[in-house]
Amino acid sequence: MSVAQETSGRLLRSTINRRSHPKNSMRIAILEDDPHQLSHLMQTLEHALIAGDSIVTIIAFSNGTAMQQALRSETFDLLILDWNAPGLTGIDLLQWLRKWQTDQVPVLMLSALTSEQDVVRALDLGADDYIVKPFRPMELRARVQRLMARRRPVAKSYRERFGRCEFDHLSQSVRIHPAPGDDETAERPTLTDREFRLALTLFQHMGDIVSRSHLLESAGYSDQEVSSRTLDSHIYRLRGKLGLEAEKGLSLRAVYGRGYRLESSQQDCT
Repeated sequence: MSVAQETSGRLLRSTINRRSHPKNSMRIAILEDDPHQLSHLMQTLEHALIAGDSIVTIIAFSNGTAMQQALRSETFDLLILDWNAPGLTGIDLLQWLRKWQTDQVPVLMLSALTSEQDVVRALDLGADDYIVKPFRPMELRARVQRLMARRRPVAKSYRERFGRCEFDHLSQSVRIHPAPGDDETAERPTLTDREFRLALTLFQHMGDIVSRSHLLESAGYSDQEVSSRTLDSHIYRLRGKLGLEAEKGLSLRAVYGRGYRLESSQQDCT
């Protein structure tokens, strides 16, 4: 596996699951300045996650300041932070994240520091888990899978339901069930494959901001491949097809400088 480093301190590696009907899209950010440690870490994550029904994107940073800048506009499902990274250290980045970011993304700290005081400090600042370097691959996989499952439980079948909206991964279709007490039949809006993936990602992150890049990747695009207006056009059509309007209990809003957030005003929509 080769990883090319950019001058910004950002390292990029995207892996797309080969299965025809992925159930999830996941985004992981890593802060690690040692190329050998990074390569070992990414290979371990691939074995832990790529074998499932997911599209997984891993974005790595060699500098904490570069990662902080990205986190101002980007969203992820998991962060893995090296304590002693250059620029802004992993522990300082964690402290900033928990103070200024409302999205409680899971954070796994990696460090060669082994004292009880260091572990407690990281956990007190908001880390969800702590692993000492050199890490043991099987342990890391288990801990990452646990954090990801806590963030978003893995669908146990090819059907996933959010309130009245039921997603069928095999047929790439959505069924909108009538509200309790209504005599109407279920609606079956016609969605393209990209629209289905976008809608699924938004529902899986209900209540959270999902960045524009995150949404584009979930739909099978890359940042270099399309303009930002492409995403806005997809969102416009999804609003109409799925009835994502406040008066219907769901609201899809743009968040300036970041992306979109799907919110529910009714308990049965989550």
